[in-house]
Amino acid sequence: MLEPSGGWSRRTRSLLGVQVLAAGSYVPDNVVTNLDLQERYGFDPAWVEQRTGIMSRRHASPDQATSDLCIEAARRAMSNAGVDARDIDLVVVGTFTPDYQCPTTANLVQQALGIDAPAMDVHAACSGFVYAMATAAQFVATGNSRLALVIGGDCNSRIVNPLDMKIAPLFGDGAGAVLLANGDAHQGLMCYQLGSDGGGGAMLDRPAGGSKSPITHADLDAGRHYLQMDGRSVFKWAVRAVTDSVELVLQKSGISARDVDLYVLHQANIRIINNVAEQLAIPPDKLFNNLRDYGNTSAGSIPIALDEALKSNRLQRGDTLLLSGFGGGLTWGTCLMRW
Repeated sequence: MLEPSGGWSRRTRSLLGVQVLAAGSYVPDNVVTNLDLQERYGFDPAWVEQRTGIMSRRHASPDQATSDLCIEAARRAMSNAGVDARDIDLVVVGTFTPDYQCPTTANLVQQALGIDAPAMDVHAACSGFVYAMATAAQFVATGNSRLALVIGGDCNSRIVNPLDMKIAPLFGDGAGAVLLANGDAHQGLMCYQLGSDGGGGAMLDRPAGGSKSPITHADLDAGRHYLQMDGRSVFKWAVRAVTDSVELVLQKSGISARDVDLYVLHQANIRIINNVAEQLAIPPDKLFNNLRDYGNTSAGSIPIALDEALKSNRLQRGDTLLLSGFGGGLTWGTCLMRW
């Protein structure tokens, strides 16, 4: 198995003059608890909770796909911002579970919402929302977009083997969206880092289904079209990558971990989150967590949590917010924002 190289760049960037007008999120109605998994597949609920911190997750109904989750999240964000489709001039969707290889999920969202704008997908797995937001922010900051719709969403229940106890209980379905527009000179991405280390790609991948290895009957029989993960290696990498990236962004910004008003980390596994928080000395009351209810929704994880944080008044204008996504690729993205 390939291993991540660890020789990561120390480059960071900043992009001010951008603000989030509003957020919105959507998760399917179908709640799947750990007890449900025990009844269906014989999974041990105590093992799942202890190893992951997850008590339940949402699964899309048979007639729902990733685009459906993204469309509803976008509608809610638009309603919260008081804007309509005519105001939006860019659509960027972070996902690694698109409805189709072509057209993109962003194409489907744009059409369903009646938006007259370019639309594109960004594929960076669980880092997808941070990558998508950083991409859209470039357009807004340079005046090439006045209002950008940025969505992170995934339908993970379609790509995991439901019988695999080490993977299936971790993942859920959901989407979140934000609207980006011009902001004050002090608002926006104070410091951010986007990273990639393809040397560890085999630690978390779907071996069959791309142009390198089109799906065959043998692949289907062997389950190679499902998500594969070396859990122990991913755990070690994630703790190290997130800790290093957050430390770097804080150092470049000249603030301490305690100066940040709210942390929204990718909701992958409670042990990863707790290890990172312990190493960085993040106060528990500054760490937003909804993993227990939704599991790992991949690109949907951060924007769903962000929307819930806003609804619970955990974030006010002028606050500092730190977002950090990490996952397959391997990829990571950490962003310190002035809200």
